[in-house]
Amino acid sequence: MSFRWLKRYLPRSLYGRAVLILVLPVVTVMLVVSIVFIQRYFEGVTRQMATSVGRDLRLVLESGDTVAQIARSRAARALDITVESVSESAVPAESGWDWKDLTGAWAVNELHRILPTLRTVDLHDNGVVKLYLDRPRLGLLRLTFDRTRLSASKPDQLLVNMVGFAIIMTLIAYLYLRNQLRPITRLAEAAEAFGRGQHLPYRPSGAIEVRAAGRAFVDMRARIERQIEQRTLLLSGVSHDLRTPLTRLKLGLSMLDDAEPAMEEDIAEMERLIDTFLAFVRGAHEGAPEPVDPVALVARAVEDAQRSGKPVTLIRREGAGEMLLRAPAIRRAVENLINNAVRYGSRAEVSVLLSDTALLVRVEDDGPGIPEESREEVLKPFVRLDSARNQNRGSGVGLGLSIADDIARAHGGTLRLRRSAGLGGLCAEIAIGTHAQAPGAAE
Repeated sequence: MSFRWLKRYLPRSLYGRAVLILVLPVVTVMLVVSIVFIQRYFEGVTRQMATSVGRDLRLVLESGDTVAQIARSRAARALDITVESVSESAVPAESGWDWKDLTGAWAVNELHRILPTLRTVDLHDNGVVKLYLDRPRLGLLRLTFDRTRLSASKPDQLLVNMVGFAIIMTLIAYLYLRNQLRPITRLAEAAEAFGRGQHLPYRPSGAIEVRAAGRAFVDMRARIERQIEQRTLLLSGVSHDLRTPLTRLKLGLSMLDDAEPAMEEDIAEMERLIDTFLAFVRGAHEGAPEPVDPVALVARAVEDAQRSGKPVTLIRREGAGEMLLRAPAIRRAVENLINNAVRYGSRAEVSVLLSDTALLVRVEDDGPGIPEESREEVLKPFVRLDSARNQNRGSGVGLGLSIADDIARAHGGTLRLRRSAGLGGLCAEIAIGTHAQAPGAAE
């Protein structure tokens, strides 16, 4: 039998699941103990007390021939039982007891078993018991005596005490559990921030297992940062060293009267490749996160591309407000998507949508697009799918989409590639927000 349908009703957070694990056994044990105790203790005790009261009542009823004699008898006075005659209208139609009276049903059943002439029992008054009997020669009688002689006093207090103490112990356990879960929450926050390119101060704490996981995370973060720094220094140094001979080549070519334009184009291409490498080295972590108007940022990027002669149009802009972003990195990602679109297509269309929870930047072109089975591969660095693209429009080093994907991931978002519904080429979407599906992402 599958219980997958239960997942939608279970808490998603660690706190919620921990509380459920804590409360569910406590409530279950409390209910089981209550039922067993009531059945084994209250039922047995009530039957014994009802049997004893039944014998006392029979003794009182046999102590005289008239109601007056029975009421004044020594047995009635000694047992503190009041006997009086009543009319038919005074007799309740059926036996009754309060809803919170846990032993009422057992007491009534036992009294009916002991007293064959018993008609009804009234237990609504918690202080006394009223029995209505139809005796031969005596008529309808009402016998009144103290309720404590029939059953244990206030049996409902057992449940009240159990529930009260269970709530108190659950609160104490929850506070302790919350203190134990706080280090796990801090570790998750530090890991999530590191995935977004932020460095939150973190010191391992908590239980031994949590401390071990925290130390492993700190070591892993240090290794990754060291590798990123080494990669940055390496590629920056190589790029810087390459610029010196390129500068000399440009100077030498400028002094030649019959310099070939192809050589100058090759040098310009090499400079462009070096700039691309440097952009990849800087990655998604250039600048500090700050409040930015992403709609205005994308609009300026499109205007700059238009001034440089690129066939790009901003066809849709919705929303207003600011988000915490790295503006240079986001601008570079948008520029890469625009350059990629106009390189392999004849025109590009840009859309930007901002809601309360998400940002969506969409760039579409009318080029050949990318096959669905190759869309994950093309996001890797230095991967070019030349067979799927228009080589007459130029070529790159395979870093444009990879840089845009890194920038999107560093902001907690993602870069999605699909076929453009309007232009028929590639549609690249940067979705950043708290939801996995940004508004307007689905067609």
